[in-house]
Amino acid sequence: MRAVLAALALLVAIVVAAPAQAQNRFWLQNSTGNTIQEAYVSPSRLSNWGPDILGQGVLPPGQQVWVTPNFGDCILDVRVKYSDGREETRMGLNACNISRIPFTSGAGAAISGGKNAAVSAPMGGNPSFSFVNRSGQTIRELYVSLSSQSNWGPDRLGSNVMGPGQSLWVDLPQGGVCTVDVRVVYNSGAASERRALETCSASSLTWR
Repeated sequence: MRAVLAALALLVAIVVAAPAQAQNRFWLQNSTGNTIQEAYVSPSRLSNWGPDILGQGVLPPGQQVWVTPNFGDCILDVRVKYSDGREETRMGLNACNISRIPFTSGAGAAISGGKNAAVSAPMGGNPSFSFVNRSGQTIRELYVSLSSQSNWGPDRLGSNVMGPGQSLWVDLPQGGVCTVDVRVVYNSGAASERRALETCSASSLTWR
């Protein structure tokens, strides 16, 4: 009798737990004019991206893919790489409250919470944030500008460098757009850029 009760309790636990485990699943939608070659999804608490979730496939313009993370975290980061080499990253998204994460040309995060609900990247907020270096490399130059600006502006590190794990507060004008472009140059001379990162809804940006 005890064995039967134990089996029933285990079955109930599995049934109850199943919906919670599925809460962070979502559609990754390509609403740009470029093919997405690679896509990465990882918990915001981790510093590594993990494997390309598209594997050997790609995500053409106008198509979407159902993402089922192999972790239970709600707060996650998403990064995509296009066929032209450009990259875009969305940081600190709460996947348990949304059902779709579309990537759109030149726009910030635009996410939908249900069949008819939609939430666009906030406008007129505070885009300032703490830049955190989780790349594993030393950064010797850091450029951050609002996406509406046509130039990078000065190197925000000046004569300093930023080692792995270090952070820097990036102060930006308030009341305008909420998306920023970021360019870093590592000690090795290699450079990396990411465009249209939405920062008004996040206090920090982790660079990996």
